[in-house]
Amino acid sequence: MYSDKVIDHFENPRNVGQLENPSGVGTVGNAKCGDIMRIYLDIDDDGIIQDVKFKTFGCGAAVASSSMATEMVKGKTVDEALKITNRAVMEALHGLPPEKIHCSLLAEEAIHAALWDYAQKEGIEIEGLEKPKTDIGEHEHEEAPEEDY
Repeated sequence: MYSDKVIDHFENPRNVGQLENPSGVGTVGNAKCGDIMRIYLDIDDDGIIQDVKFKTFGCGAAVASSSMATEMVKGKTVDEALKITNRAVMEALHGLPPEKIHCSLLAEEAIHAALWDYAQKEGIEIEGLEKPKTDIGEHEHEEAPEEDY
């Protein structure tokens, strides 16, 4: 059911915790399944993500998606981080069952929410970044149709 990569990131999650003075924090959830994901970013003056941490309340797929997403954004520029999609998270995990695709959506949106928070704090605009939704529900993404929930 789950790939070895998902199991590894669930049993040995990377970047768990929180940052003391984060540049941006993003919290999103899915009211239907109860998963809540929070990502903390430390972004330097050059717009590079130096550190990232997460806290997730949810299933194994949510923890694994959070862990993988943090690994994917570390060392990236803000613009590169913005381009990380739920599909990229799923591919990096070697797939998720259809009923768990929403976990990768949460990871993508948590990154966006943290980038939004960073932009608000810095008084900047990040091209292509829209105000994130805090509740990721059905019909939120074309790659995760309703029947996948």
